[in-house]
Amino acid sequence: MRFPAWKYVLIVFVIAISVLYSLPNLYPDEPALQVSGAKAATPIDAELLQRAAFALDQANMPHHGDEVQAKGILLRLKTPEQQVQAQAILRRALGENYVVALNLAPTTPDWLSAIAAKPVKLGLDLRGGVHFKLEVDVEKALEQRQEGYASDIRKQFREARVAYRGVTELPGGQLEVRFADDAARQAGLDLLRAQFADLTAEAISGAEGPSLRLDYTPAKRNEIIDYAVGQNLTTLRNRINELGVSEPVIQRQGSSRIVVELPGLQDTAEAKRILGRTASLEFRFTSQEADSGFSTPIGTERFERSQGGNVLLEKRKIVTGERVTNAQSSFDEFSRPQVNINLDTRGGRLMADATRDNVGRQMAVLFVENKQRIRFETDANGKSVEIRDPYIERRVINVATVQSMLGSQFRITGLDSPAESQELALLLRAGALAAPMYFVEERTVGPSLGQENIDKGLLSVQIGLLLVALVMLVVYKGFGLIANIAVLLNLAVLMAVMGALGAALSLPGIAGIVLTIGMAVDANVLICERIREELRNGMSPMASIVAGYDRAWGTILDANLTTLIVAVILFAIGTGPIKGFAITLAIGILTSMFTAITVTRAIVQVVYGGRRINKISI
Repeated sequence: MRFPAWKYVLIVFVIAISVLYSLPNLYPDEPALQVSGAKAATPIDAELLQRAAFALDQANMPHHGDEVQAKGILLRLKTPEQQVQAQAILRRALGENYVVALNLAPTTPDWLSAIAAKPVKLGLDLRGGVHFKLEVDVEKALEQRQEGYASDIRKQFREARVAYRGVTELPGGQLEVRFADDAARQAGLDLLRAQFADLTAEAISGAEGPSLRLDYTPAKRNEIIDYAVGQNLTTLRNRINELGVSEPVIQRQGSSRIVVELPGLQDTAEAKRILGRTASLEFRFTSQEADSGFSTPIGTERFERSQGGNVLLEKRKIVTGERVTNAQSSFDEFSRPQVNINLDTRGGRLMADATRDNVGRQMAVLFVENKQRIRFETDANGKSVEIRDPYIERRVINVATVQSMLGSQFRITGLDSPAESQELALLLRAGALAAPMYFVEERTVGPSLGQENIDKGLLSVQIGLLLVALVMLVVYKGFGLIANIAVLLNLAVLMAVMGALGAALSLPGIAGIVLTIGMAVDANVLICERIREELRNGMSPMASIVAGYDRAWGTILDANLTTLIVAVILFAIGTGPIKGFAITLAIGILTSMFTAITVTRAIVQVVYGGRRINKISI
């Protein structure tokens, strides 16, 4: 019946820490608005907080708990209805340079936050979360593919010596090819039918002579749209993984919309900014034409530089952001922010081919982003209506001289801040969007199962726990009471570990907790039955307790180990709620091994150790 002192110290320490770190679960979150810059480098300070608070005060919108955070400002509201109204007020007052996102702010006391104690994140079915609906610009996807077709058609016509006058890109992904005469048009039509089966051709005649109007076949059009939406889904998943959100819901809705639901997200402003940005890079050489400052030479384009001024670039792109396989932010030798870029094999070959014969020329990095301007108009009913106007922002973030032939690895400098370099690296690392996306709906969502069902689920857990406790008390008396204490402590340890790991608790996770209770009680049942068996064999109470714990250990380990293997498999191949169940079950198994064996053994030692006994309550 000896029990080492260090085990007592360990048990007291673990239980004290677990109870302390479980306390934040007693403080529910409240509605809030989070405001951050549309760009990572946008300054956030007390002046912005004053502007936001003044706008809400002018509209007689009550708010409290205003604070400036590392990545934005936070304003707390009383109800979800006030939250939505306040969002519209701030979006009008602050303009398009800031992102106003719905959020849920914690009410955990400062003394708990100071020791990094956090509540368990609840899944979307229990707590609700943030709901985004994004529209994929399928017309832009068609136009982007159109540029590649136009380039390929020109190349095929030149190689086949077809006399064409030009290829014009039209809205909706259509192309118009102009020819010198009818014979050339027929030759071009024959070539197009042989080489471009994905395009339909219609002969037309206009003021500039015979032409062909090219369009995608219905099958090809659907294929491009499906690819764009599918690629955007993949990219969104990668970006959300970078944000570290637990159990997100990302799914396609209809032909061109994507629904994103993020449970328990603490930085919705950053999520909104990262999810919606269609950031890409284009590497181009600067023009060798003289820049008069008034006209733009043929084959060039004029862009603004981030540092101020304009620069002429060739239209031909060397490499785009689609060829980026990895991007990491860091600092150069002068402690200025930079992004280290890795290209795929084809991208590295294109970069090498372009720079081999152009050492000494200047190459620019063009940052391309699809954005929206938001304006408010009054409709016929006198209501304010939000109008979104999409536009493309292009700016040169870096111009550098090519010192030697470049390959698959190089770096981008000239960024405004470390925050901008980190965000650019994240966007490039997560993958390029196949087409721009725009937010068409944003709201906080309540629990999908309804509060009544959630209350019933929690009630079932309470009833089950109570019944188990009664059975243990009736059947095993004093040892049953000890087992019940261990089960309650197991719940405290489980909640503390889940809060520390940031795991999300969903309704299937509650089922995992119920199963954990069963596993913990099952271990104590095995121990109690083993002690009873030793007593029936004539062993003394003390010897029976020692033998019961020792001989039941192997069986308990085997049972829990096999269940843990199943939990790992479920986590590896499952998604969403299944992962939540697996995580809760796995953590519960490990904590129950500690409480059902070590903790109960310590309590038994305190009750029966150090004295002679002739009978035990079992």
